[in-house]
Amino acid sequence: MTSILWLRRDLRRADHPALVAAHADGPVVPLFVLDPAFFDDAGRPRQAWLAHTLRALDEAYDGRLCLRRGKPEEVVPEVAEQVGAVSVHVSTETEPDGAARDSRVQAALASNDVAWVETGSPYAVTPGRVRNQQGNPYRVFTPFARAWREHGWRHPAAEPKGLRLRAAESDDTAWETLDAAAGAEELPDLPTAGEKAALERWHAFLDEGLAHYATDRDRPDLAGTSQLSPYLKFGVLHPRTLLADLPGRSPRGADAFGTELAWREFYADVVHHHPDSLWHDLRPELSALAYDDDSELVDAWRAGQTGYPLVDAGMRQLLATGWMHNRVRMVTASFLVKDLHVWWPVGARHFLDHLIDGDPASNNHGWQWVAGTGTDAAPYFRIFNPVGQGTKFDPAGDYVRRWVPQLRHLAGAAVHEPWKASDGYAHGYPERIVDHAEQRAIALERLAASRSAH
Repeated sequence: MTSILWLRRDLRRADHPALVAAHADGPVVPLFVLDPAFFDDAGRPRQAWLAHTLRALDEAYDGRLCLRRGKPEEVVPEVAEQVGAVSVHVSTETEPDGAARDSRVQAALASNDVAWVETGSPYAVTPGRVRNQQGNPYRVFTPFARAWREHGWRHPAAEPKGLRLRAAESDDTAWETLDAAAGAEELPDLPTAGEKAALERWHAFLDEGLAHYATDRDRPDLAGTSQLSPYLKFGVLHPRTLLADLPGRSPRGADAFGTELAWREFYADVVHHHPDSLWHDLRPELSALAYDDDSELVDAWRAGQTGYPLVDAGMRQLLATGWMHNRVRMVTASFLVKDLHVWWPVGARHFLDHLIDGDPASNNHGWQWVAGTGTDAAPYFRIFNPVGQGTKFDPAGDYVRRWVPQLRHLAGAAVHEPWKASDGYAHGYPERIVDHAEQRAIALERLAASRSAH
């Protein structure tokens, strides 16, 4: 008997419960379907990152990865028939589009008497399993995180002994599509792809960064984060693998890192229960809030030309690397929503177009957290001051100088307020497109009006 392991957000070989289950049914055909509906909608940086990741995955699976392009509901049954598979094994998908796709594939396989087997998920705890005492899902993070830890998770899965991989013919045009994506012009500098590189980065972080993580993770000027999110995006590492390595390490660092993983799982759980919240406000209290649509201001934000150094540094880091420090993500999001008064999906879409770790649940609900329309209890009046955030979290200005070369002549924290220096604009840095204090007042006025209308 032969089984198919259909890989999606689990592009690894280690700690892979679905691979273990597939092995029990006989030789395993590892399959990835390049679905135009998903691939073509991804931003070019993430397309390139997927291309590099799949090349590394093919190597990890001894050159036996079968790559096909097309609709999964057509491709997966076709491969199953060609190799005589009795079962198709997957990791459970809970995001709305992925779950709908899986339902279509499952129905197509059932007509051919091919079993559909779900084992594990991209999360330590599969979304939907953590509930309160009344059996309802959580909508606030802190009680969710507490219940999530109490629920616990399984130990990492060991690779089955005697694993037999079976090759199936790939679609040459699929590899050509990936190679074209990987070689596209003006791509950001990408990290090394693949499971081996991800584990090396993780172990280096455990040894050198975890002890300082609780204090350094908000500092974009320091190498204080693991930068594992691009690998978690495609399941090159499983969060369970990371959680298993935390006991016995720095307690503060381990607790803080586990909490960040809990945020990722919380947002996935929220989307599982409220799929419409991916692109619509989760909470209706601000449904009457007035927004602006000034394309020139939005374009300046996208290009890192707002005149606020920390905001511009973050937006330029995004364009150059396909990644942005999390603290700066909050600051840049707040600037778009609160200073430019733009509805959050505009920014969420831009981030997904450029982030190689662009996870819809985490990205879009992170934007809603900033906008005040998501899971946070009462946050709209929390408006990030881009100057204050800069002086607090980039106190020496090193992060700004790294990404905004027009300000490298300014020393120390002066880089955050070039308008106060006689030569602040000597090298072509733009003046501020809006006044933060004025826009903050407008944002609060609109909040009050929206609440009255609601």
